[in-house]
Amino acid sequence: MEYANTSLPAGFERRPEGKQSGFVKKELKQAVAQAVNFRPGRGPGGPGRFGEVEKADNVKETVSRLLRYFSVAKKQLAGLIVAVVAVTLLSLSAPAMQGSAIDSIKIQNWPLLYRSAFLLLGIFIVNVGANLAQSLLAARLSQNIVRRMRYDLFKKIDNLPIPYLDTHSNGDIMSRMTNDVENVSTTISQSLGSLVSGVLTLTGTVTIMFVYCWQLTLVTMVSVILTVLVTNKMSKVMRKVFRKRSALLGELNGHSEEMITGYRSIVAYNKQGDVTREFNATSDELMKVSMKAEILGGSMGPIMNCISNIGFVIVAAFGGYFAYTGLITIGTISAFIIYAKQFSRPINEIAQLYGSIQTAVAGAERVFALMDHPDEDNGGDKPLSETKGEISFRHVDFSYIPGKQVLYDFNLDIRPGQKIALVGATGSGKTTVVNLLMRFYQPDAGEILIDGVNICDLKRDDLRGNTAIVLQDTFLFSDTIGGNIKYADREASDERMKNAAKLSNISRYIERQPEGYDTFLTHAGESLSHGQRQLLAIARAVLKDPKILILDEATSSVDTRTEQKIQDAMVNLMKNRTSVIIAHRLSTVRDADLIVVMDHGRVVETGNHEALLAQKGVYFNLYQTQFEGKAI
Repeated sequence: MEYANTSLPAGFERRPEGKQSGFVKKELKQAVAQAVNFRPGRGPGGPGRFGEVEKADNVKETVSRLLRYFSVAKKQLAGLIVAVVAVTLLSLSAPAMQGSAIDSIKIQNWPLLYRSAFLLLGIFIVNVGANLAQSLLAARLSQNIVRRMRYDLFKKIDNLPIPYLDTHSNGDIMSRMTNDVENVSTTISQSLGSLVSGVLTLTGTVTIMFVYCWQLTLVTMVSVILTVLVTNKMSKVMRKVFRKRSALLGELNGHSEEMITGYRSIVAYNKQGDVTREFNATSDELMKVSMKAEILGGSMGPIMNCISNIGFVIVAAFGGYFAYTGLITIGTISAFIIYAKQFSRPINEIAQLYGSIQTAVAGAERVFALMDHPDEDNGGDKPLSETKGEISFRHVDFSYIPGKQVLYDFNLDIRPGQKIALVGATGSGKTTVVNLLMRFYQPDAGEILIDGVNICDLKRDDLRGNTAIVLQDTFLFSDTIGGNIKYADREASDERMKNAAKLSNISRYIERQPEGYDTFLTHAGESLSHGQRQLLAIARAVLKDPKILILDEATSSVDTRTEQKIQDAMVNLMKNRTSVIIAHRLSTVRDADLIVVMDHGRVVETGNHEALLAQKGVYFNLYQTQFEGKAI
């Protein structure tokens, strides 16, 4: 498929051969640098489509929305909360029991010592089991939430409008489905329990410490103030570095995806060295940023431990003085030191988890940004169950990009069962007519009617259910040959499928295969020739049995002999159907009932083959160029 020959905005270029039609950002860096925050576009060429990478400024709403997904795993969430509370209570009770045991030695109360020791042993054993349960429940919770999120995201992608897919990087969309969702999963499984446990531990520890000795608790707060100040300072630096790393990772993924997809073109132009240098340049930059990010992330723990040790020294010194004066016991000092250490541990953990939590929130924001993009318009509610196939274009204007008009006052009437051919130079607007007829895009002005009803008032499923399209670049699925043909109608019988293959002149090839129709096509049928792929696509269209048939350059990339086979198959396919043929090869449109010649978005000539040759206009010049080698 091709678009009208309009000028593109700066920085854009046509997609390479084999890619989906549309526009792709020429500079991958700008296209996929949205790795942390991506703002949905506002239409082709519209503002805000590829905005600058900016800070995730909607954290509260993103977290609130993410929490709604916890409703799909209420049992796991409840179990996780119980396990976290159990772990916290056991952790808080252990130091008190240890202090009691120490004090019992001083007063030589051996029964109390034995009881405290056995209780302490039981606390440690139960704590191990509670921690294991916490880990398992956190893992199950994260997978259930992520499964639902992936389901919602894929459902959204399945209903995205064609303009969105034409104007956004495939690698970026795939990154949201994989990397961003996986970041959320990792954070829930590894960080959620620690975060909740940390908050409970902090609250419980401070309460117990104040009960034991409020004076010593206030002294301990010195280390807390230092921790808060250092964490705040380092988090600002870490945020910038981690965001840059995510952006570079997205760029590297997008670059790899495009290079792998277009590998044939790279090899054909001997550009392996160039793409390797481009990849290595990005990879080297990512390595430098990743090293800086890892150093900063890894340094957070040691710095927090250093501050914690300073607090330990302070507690030991002041605790010894308070014990000497009789304010507290030696057992209380022992418990207090553990509580002070335990108080700093969740702060350190939360500080270390800060980067992953930020990444997960940013990833969730990108996922939700895609989910919030409007679905493809389903249109009206009028059914189209028994269409005749009458099509009318009335004064249709259209532009992919505002101010860059593609179609100008396009008018065309197609009678039921008529075979219409659209011809013209590349970029004249032929495929745009098909895009509008299939309701991939909406016209800027005018209307398109089928059987006298505006297609905007028809049910989208009915419109496309009565239409079949065979594209120049045929897409086959990694499935059996029979499965690819039956893609048009999963309920079709094997007899109908084989009959469709016979009418498409592909049955003899299929039957020569060792497994016949059960032959599995790997790599989406790359082992087949282009002509065989086209014939399978035609078989698929025959099985659908549509009232309206669209053939978009179905023979442009095959040899003359294969072209004849495809033409014979198309003759069978077009019987008793309204057919719209887009072709550069005029040999495929000679027998069309009406040939519409387009130039720069306008209809310049109409008529059958003989009449247009007699006019000696644009069609005559095209014909002369193809069949007699004369210049236009």
